[in-house]
Amino acid sequence: MSHTEYAGFLPLAHLPVLLATLMEQGYSCLGPVVENGAIVMRELAACDAVPRGMQASQAPGRYQLGRDPHNRYFAWANGPQAIKPLAFAPQETLWNVQRDEHGKLAFEAVMPDPPRQAIIGVRACDLAALALQDAHFLRDGRRDAHYAQRRDRQFLVAVQCAEPAATCFCASTGDGPTPTAGYDLALAELPEGFVVQAGTAKGAAVLSALQLVPATPYQIEAANQQGQAAAASQTRALPGRNLREVLMRQLEHPRWDEVAARCLACGNCTAVCPTCFCHAEADVPALDGQSSQHERVWDSCFGEAHGHLHGFNVRPDIRSRYRQWLTHKLATWHDQFGRSGCVGCGRCIAWCPVGIDLTEEVAALTAGSTP
Repeated sequence: MSHTEYAGFLPLAHLPVLLATLMEQGYSCLGPVVENGAIVMRELAACDAVPRGMQASQAPGRYQLGRDPHNRYFAWANGPQAIKPLAFAPQETLWNVQRDEHGKLAFEAVMPDPPRQAIIGVRACDLAALALQDAHFLRDGRRDAHYAQRRDRQFLVAVQCAEPAATCFCASTGDGPTPTAGYDLALAELPEGFVVQAGTAKGAAVLSALQLVPATPYQIEAANQQGQAAAASQTRALPGRNLREVLMRQLEHPRWDEVAARCLACGNCTAVCPTCFCHAEADVPALDGQSSQHERVWDSCFGEAHGHLHGFNVRPDIRSRYRQWLTHKLATWHDQFGRSGCVGCGRCIAWCPVGIDLTEEVAALTAGSTP
């Protein structure tokens, strides 16, 4: 939170007013709810439906919900998903093809028609991940119309992560825990209310409509200190922000065999990773042979078919698949996007069934090397 930018103060009891304002402006509001034992983003039925007092304990291969003794709104760290499936759909039809009575094929694009969505509770790491997704799907000359349609209708309400999970390491990647870019509104939760800042013209319009009193210097400083304390509390870290050269020198390191012996190649890490964008496309024909749908679905580089080329597989074993995932994410993303593909959210650690810890693997691979 910056002293140089206008910041308003929203009392805790007035959080529903923010949601009501967004709903009045035509947004459906998505926020944290408990589903199947995890915190996920779902549509909120009413402006006062944001739950309080939730927390989530996370460790390698473990995620468990609990109660926040201070009854805060946003004292939880990330659940398994946030923004990615709301922009890059897990499964969708790209086009249809229909055969007419003369056997001629007619192709028709299928475009999504998503509602305008305000997403409440977005974390800094997910904003950083979304910027990478944008760089991929909205790049010049290759703009993905389906992704763009959803992104254009989103309003992002970010929150400062005051209680990072034990699996979080966003401070070491430079992506959190305090949001600095990519949001429409950003909130920092204090015991008595929220310090609120706008990041876009859309956000400024909503902030103006709320008619908040200015946040005091004390409240702004408390938000700053809270973010610094959250960063300092993180116990996991990557050894550097650019590991390209050191990792690419370790392609034959024996650690790849060690981690492959534990890895199930289940793809959980890629499914929960907010920056992974691999997908497969397939035609789904109707039984009568008169029509077909062309679909796009999420895919994973841990799947055997992902590395299959004509007559052979370029990644025939788990060792080569794990190495591909880690070196692409942390090394060759620098060639594509000018930075690592890891934002330090820690999801791959918590949601790995066997508890493989990315930070531990990187530390082993780079031990004794200079990044």
